[in-house]
Amino acid sequence: MRSIWKGAISFGLVTIPVKLYSATEQKDVTFHQVHREDGGRIRYKRVCTLDGEEVPYADIAKGYELPTGEIVVLTDEDFEDLPLSTSRRIDVLQFAPAEQIDPIYFAKSYYLEPDAQGAKPYVLLRNALESSGQVAVVKVALRQRESLATLRVRDGVFVLETMLWPDEIRTPDFGFLEEDIEVRPQELQMAESLISTMESDFDPGEYHDTYREALQQVIEAKVAGKEVIPAREEEEAGPAVDLMAALRASVEAAKREREGGAAKPKKAAAKSKDEEKAPAKRKTRKTA
Repeated sequence: MRSIWKGAISFGLVTIPVKLYSATEQKDVTFHQVHREDGGRIRYKRVCTLDGEEVPYADIAKGYELPTGEIVVLTDEDFEDLPLSTSRRIDVLQFAPAEQIDPIYFAKSYYLEPDAQGAKPYVLLRNALESSGQVAVVKVALRQRESLATLRVRDGVFVLETMLWPDEIRTPDFGFLEEDIEVRPQELQMAESLISTMESDFDPGEYHDTYREALQQVIEAKVAGKEVIPAREEEEAGPAVDLMAALRASVEAAKREREGGAAKPKKAAAKSKDEEKAPAKRKTRKTA
């Protein structure tokens, strides 16, 4: 991995020099816009909408649009006077229980590696934080943006998770929240039974990106010059007519799956002559 930032954790009078690394990466299949006829790359020019002239990057500034449509132009000099920390410090503000921080606040994760001279205080703070069961709430400036963040320990390494500010979290405003929707005790009990039946330890290795894998196969087939067979479209499941029946069926299906085998199908009733002649229809499973 390649470090993208160098700084220090500031904890009281202790300073721990660290390097910052992206902890995650997107595995999306990337594309370029190309000309359908010859595959040539599509290029874009920076053109002014007023005079139609191409603008060199050195002449481009940041503009803030007012509700009236007017533009306020900000230059590099305007940004120099802003109170953005340039000290490259990760300032520890407080310690708090991890469960008090809603995961909706988390934005991006980074690993922190200590410099050679910072290894001992790094391990000391890591061990103390891990044994406390808490996380450190910190403030850090990355990429011209000041953020709150948390420090926690994962696999023996500090993970810095930047956070959104409170006013960046939207409040849910949905009509059904104002409705008085009655849930029967039997329905709730059946839903809880379904959750209990499907409960297991989470192993992320059991899941994979089927869409990306299928897309990669399409690309490989194109390269090899093979015929591509389109994937079949699944029929949409209809709305559940009986919530209790749907929940009960889900519980039974989950139990069968956990036991490793499907239940034996019931013996079908004899079909009439008209049913035998009619084409078979695909059954749609009801869902809650």
